[in-house]
Amino acid sequence: MSTVGERIKAARLAAGISQNQLAKRAGVSQAGLSAIESTTKSPNVDTLERIANALRIPLQELLAPAPPEQGETGHCWIPVLGTVQAGLPSTAAENIIDYEEIDEALASTGEFFALQVRGDSMEPKFSQGDVVIVRKQDDADSGDIVVALVNGDEATIKRLKKRPEGILLIANNPTYEPMFFSNREIRELPVRVIGKVVELRAKF
Repeated sequence: MSTVGERIKAARLAAGISQNQLAKRAGVSQAGLSAIESTTKSPNVDTLERIANALRIPLQELLAPAPPEQGETGHCWIPVLGTVQAGLPSTAAENIIDYEEIDEALASTGEFFALQVRGDSMEPKFSQGDVVIVRKQDDADSGDIVVALVNGDEATIKRLKKRPEGILLIANNPTYEPMFFSNREIRELPVRVIGKVVELRAKF
C-alpha cells in the first residue's frame, strides 16, 4: 500500500515539478515536504489540501488509496473514515481517507474503524491530525473515551460519564464545558455511542 507521502511524490513527478517548486506553491517548507514524501512526517488535512491545490489534483487522489491486500503478517487493515471534530461536534465524513493496520489479536475482538481528530477539546492527549482506533459498539462504561453521534450525524470524541438522569460527554481540555444530555434528549435528538476508542496513534 502506498503512503500519502509516496502518492504526493508520484503526483509531483508526474507533474514534472521539483520538490522546491511544490513546497513554494503549497506554502510549506522544502524540509517539511521532504519529510512528508519520505514518510517521516504525517501531514494534516489542511496541508494536504494546499499540496493538492498546488498539484492541481483532487484532494481525494492523495487521501483515498486502494484497500491494501491482506498480508501474511497476522495484521489487518481498517479504514480511516474522514475526520471527527474533537471540539464542537462536526458532521462525520464517511469517506475513506486512509488505512491503519491493527494486529490480528485486536481484530478478533470486534469490528473496528479509525477516525482522524480535529480540534483541541481533547488536548493534551488527543491532538489535531491524530488517528484513533475505534471498536464499534453501541454502549460503553462510564469513564471510557467514546465516539458519539449527536443529532444523529454529528460525531465527537469525548469521555463518557453516565448518570441516572442522562450522560455527560466530557472534554480533556478544561476550557470546554461538559455536554450534558438528559435521557429524553438521548432519545429525541438522538445521542448515541457508536464506538469505544481503544488506541491513539499520534501523528507528528
